[in-house]
Amino acid sequence: EVMGYHGLTYSILVRLSYIFFITHDFNRGADSIHSLHQTYLSVFILPVDFKRIYFKLFVTKCIQYRRIRMIYKTISFVFNNRLKTIDFNNSPYTPNTTVLEYLRDNPRFKGTKEGCAEGDCGACTVVLAEIGKNGSLVYKAVNSCLVFLPKLHGRQLITIESLEDDSGNLHPIQKAMIDQHGSQCGFCTPGMIMSLFAYYKSNDFFDRDKVIDAISGNLCRCTGYKSIIRAAEQAMFEKAKDHFSAKEEEIRDLLKSIPAGTIEIKKENFLYLIPDNLKDTLALRKKHTRAVIIGGGTDLALKVTQENQSIPEIIDLSRTDELKRISILKEGVSIGGSVTINELSDLSKTILPAINEICRVFASRQIRHMATIAGNIGTASPIGDLIPVLMAYEAEIILLSEEQKRRLPLADFIRGYRQTDIHSAEIIHSIFIPFPAPGIILRAYKISKRKDMDITSVGAAFRLLLDKSNVVQSIKIVYGGMAASCMRAEVTENFLEGKLWIKNRVEDAAELLYNDFSPLSDVRAGEKFRRRAAANLLIKFWSETQAPNE
Repeated sequence: EVMGYHGLTYSILVRLSYIFFITHDFNRGADSIHSLHQTYLSVFILPVDFKRIYFKLFVTKCIQYRRIRMIYKTISFVFNNRLKTIDFNNSPYTPNTTVLEYLRDNPRFKGTKEGCAEGDCGACTVVLAEIGKNGSLVYKAVNSCLVFLPKLHGRQLITIESLEDDSGNLHPIQKAMIDQHGSQCGFCTPGMIMSLFAYYKSNDFFDRDKVIDAISGNLCRCTGYKSIIRAAEQAMFEKAKDHFSAKEEEIRDLLKSIPAGTIEIKKENFLYLIPDNLKDTLALRKKHTRAVIIGGGTDLALKVTQENQSIPEIIDLSRTDELKRISILKEGVSIGGSVTINELSDLSKTILPAINEICRVFASRQIRHMATIAGNIGTASPIGDLIPVLMAYEAEIILLSEEQKRRLPLADFIRGYRQTDIHSAEIIHSIFIPFPAPGIILRAYKISKRKDMDITSVGAAFRLLLDKSNVVQSIKIVYGGMAASCMRAEVTENFLEGKLWIKNRVEDAAELLYNDFSPLSDVRAGEKFRRRAAANLLIKFWSETQAPNE
């Protein structure tokens, strides 16, 4: 319909495109296609919608007839309501640069603070907005110290400086923090406000528990949290549409104008790849077998910020849509490897409650917005939060390469300390979690020095089936933090099977855990503490399976 009003112009453009099509070197990548073709379009005074539709049609024909992969060598994102493009070869930044470093390098955006550079304090919190499944913008608070700069592609970056409107009026969250005296030294305040801003944009009403969860990744050591929570209550009580709501359609249009395609950033010894489809993902994985695969990158970023390492090759799977799918089937749930922990938490509330219990105490909300289920499993950490509970659910891992698809139990996938059975050209495609049969009891627990935003000292998950006589038909006992990898307590399981599920038997079994594990002492916990905690968790599980009057 749009083209119908510009028939002559369209006819001219078709002829220009034909010349372009037969003369252009497509190996130069999609950036050159985009820039040269935009030059053609700039000659004509045309509506923005016309240009967008025409370019989309043109790119489609490029792919259809030349069978090329659209590869972009720059990133584009929205910042301060403007579309910004970074060409890494013409900038001081590398693909290992974090968003925090990028902001602190600009004198106008130093409101974002660096406290710990490891995602623990929340002083560097910013908000990333992206188009959600329903077409509206979704606002997520993240730790900018753990987000590599290329991850901004296709998103809107919002910092503390962005919150005031064009007239200089403070955002309702900022005003409420002043009214409720929610700031003292002020160092944590920008990050605290950004976390509350994300809550403000994602919720309609004040909910104390949700507010506490929203700021669980933000440390304050002088003001105290009561005044901050009151500030959130005031802002939500008086909630009205802010200037972000007024500009949402404009921001969506800017984000939609960013062409789809795989990102390939090369600079010096660095290579950062962001495939946007599964075919490209598998091809790039096969070609770059030494590249590190990331989803959220919250673990890998620590090697850059804390250990001063350089990561020369990275394949970022966070924009591969096929890896972000969730399918609820009759037999269980299939969860794509790039599904984030927050998305897993929302899914599991009703259908996988034991997993939801662990998601709730998984790091902070900022990290859960970025970290993925495949990332937590793929590191094979002995204190990986999700591994014990997924083993108790008898989860299976689906591995994929260009040549084959493999499916194996998670227990077989973990081979040892940070070792897995994954081949060099494979990726974790998805995780399948079967629904437990009727009568099966599942629980999961995490012990750490702090409830929120802390690493596991001991993790445990239990799966139990009793017969009508209260005899153990089957039991799985899985621990994390007790060995070089998350493991089952098979000696203890064998002792319990076929016996009455009574306190004396469970206490005897708890002592047998000494035969299953030889835990180490480290900064998180000592050997004796871990042994006693593991035994007590088994007894706790037994107590939770008893009727209230027993």
